[in-house]
Amino acid sequence: MVDDALPAGVIGFGRVGAAVAGALAAADHPLVGVTARSAASRERAEIVVPAAPVLSAAEVARRAGLVFLTVPDSQISPLAEELAGQWRPGQLVVHASGALGLEALAPVSRAGAIALALHPVMTFTGTSLDIGRLRGAPIAVEAPQGLAALAEALAVELGGRPFRVPPASRPAYHAALAHAANHLVTVIAQALDILDQAGVEDPGGMIGPLTRAALDGALAQGARALTGPAARGDAETLARHIEALGGYAAGRGALVGPGLAVDPAGTAALDAVASYRQLAAATIGAAERAGRIDAGQAAASRAALAEAQP
Repeated sequence: MVDDALPAGVIGFGRVGAAVAGALAAADHPLVGVTARSAASRERAEIVVPAAPVLSAAEVARRAGLVFLTVPDSQISPLAEELAGQWRPGQLVVHASGALGLEALAPVSRAGAIALALHPVMTFTGTSLDIGRLRGAPIAVEAPQGLAALAEALAVELGGRPFRVPPASRPAYHAALAHAANHLVTVIAQALDILDQAGVEDPGGMIGPLTRAALDGALAQGARALTGPAARGDAETLARHIEALGGYAAGRGALVGPGLAVDPAGTAALDAVASYRQLAAATIGAAERAGRIDAGQAAASRAALAEAQP
């Protein structure tokens, strides 16, 4: 296990940084400092780890034996280079990116410190509730040769379940996670707005049971859990959906024919129409490959999607 007394620091106090800092404190690592540039980050730090001092990145790196870089992916390598003079042999420096591997911490390795990558497969709120979210969450780990056990031990200390992803597969792994979680939020938000425009009360309460059941089915059965008009080749219903979504977009102020909007609400509505077309087309393909619909039904459904006028 990682030495419980190893002083830790977190550079970057967004949602991931707050979750990591809270988990480190819960694992009895003394927090010698965090960075928090924005007012929101400083407020978050005061709530999650009120005893941790807010310092500069260089000071956190100088004081801590275990440093987490929880900054956006594009900032990891530049930050590691900027702090090159602070890294030292024996120090553990960890980034939390899902898409990047150890190459992002090359300046750390050159200085003799130990570079690690730990990516929690979880979405966070930026509050103390995230410590609970980390418990049992899968954490992808990458470490230099011979040090995988160290990375896994650190993941366990954070409360997670470590697993390994081949370095060459990290971009695809991360793309899958983004497609599943981030795009799910986009689709749900679009559906909620469509229902709101349709005058449905409490859209979230109404579709909550449906979407949770659909997620459970997809996790258990994959594409075999598909239902709905695209999955059964119901071209007429698909055409009516496109027409109805056109009315929704117009109600949000969009000029549906030319696909123009003068405000964010109209632009978001046009995005929802496009999303429905694209995801319905993907569903038709999945249903055809699975033998749920034949080639004729698939062709008619695709034509309905393409030809129906919003």
